[in-house]
Amino acid sequence: MTFSEFINGFLGTNTLEISAALSGFICVFLLIKGNIWNFAFGFVQVTLYVYVFYTAKLYSDAGLHIVYMALQIYGWWNWSKNLSAPLTVQVLYMPYKSLSVWIAIAMLSALTLGAIMQRYTDASFAYADAFTTCASLVAFVLMTRRYIINWLFWIVVDIVAIFVYFQKGLYPTTILYGCFLIMALIGLYSWSKQYKIQSATS
Repeated sequence: MTFSEFINGFLGTNTLEISAALSGFICVFLLIKGNIWNFAFGFVQVTLYVYVFYTAKLYSDAGLHIVYMALQIYGWWNWSKNLSAPLTVQVLYMPYKSLSVWIAIAMLSALTLGAIMQRYTDASFAYADAFTTCASLVAFVLMTRRYIINWLFWIVVDIVAIFVYFQKGLYPTTILYGCFLIMALIGLYSWSKQYKIQSATS
């Protein structure tokens, strides 16, 4: 694909996908800051993406974003009980033993879902789509529980997602996930720094 073809595809994208992408960008920006309002923009993002991914035949991603709608509400509730300032949250460290369990959950569930989608649906990139779905769900749960390690899951998810969305012609979403990848790296650094400050002052 040439650069001009990419631009033409981007300009031909519907406003719904662009709105979802912009909401997602604001959501992650606020998430890096540990700002609880990330969940409000996140709710708008995931609601719009249910339709975007369904029409692109990325059914695992579409189903994931329905679950995200509920998790956005849970995340707001959980963070609101653990604020270190009026809008920012305290972050937590996860032991390696617990991390290995979450990795296993993500991988096994992705293999299972991918096999189901490949056999019983016309899903595109069944296993890759299933991986981004299951690993994203793990990352989101860890994020709502304020664990720093959630950013490592997001980094891997973003790399796989960029490939899938580019191949499907979801160009604003591809750009969004490129930004997400950079922001996830920043988020990992920012939350790790915040944890050190918390530990030093506690």
